[in-house]
Amino acid sequence: MAGRDMASEAPGAAGGTAGAAGEGSVRVDSWIWSVRLVKTRSMGAAACRGGHVRVNGERVKPAHGVRVGDEVRLRHDGRERIVVVKRIIRKRVGAPVAVECYVDNSPPPPPREAVAPAGVRDRGTGRPTKRDRREMERLRGLGRPDGPPAGQ
Repeated sequence: MAGRDMASEAPGAAGGTAGAAGEGSVRVDSWIWSVRLVKTRSMGAAACRGGHVRVNGERVKPAHGVRVGDEVRLRHDGRERIVVVKRIIRKRVGAPVAVECYVDNSPPPPPREAVAPAGVRDRGTGRPTKRDRREMERLRGLGRPDGPPAGQ
């Protein structure tokens, strides 16, 4: 019974947030999920394991603790997000609340027209021929410049 009383009096037990700065830490995979930088916690853990998450410049494991004031860098969906932890939260919250938990120092995303769609074909043109495929690979930079394509 005494254990329950202490848990209910713990800071941040109600609502899943820690109030004042410096009240402990939370797992980095859980925090980036809570503030909606990734869709699922498992995606956050996979990003950590893949080396796509850095806390204060160091690659971290999913269980690494994040504190107020830490800089978190996340490479996700083709861009880098740079955020400074302003508030520790343990539970996923709505987007308006989540934005208040960090300071976003990320560079702005590239404009949509700057990103050229690769391999978009007109409707009704059918399946690409081997020649079309090689041209698309050459445009994307996937072909071998020193000789014939792989497989020949």
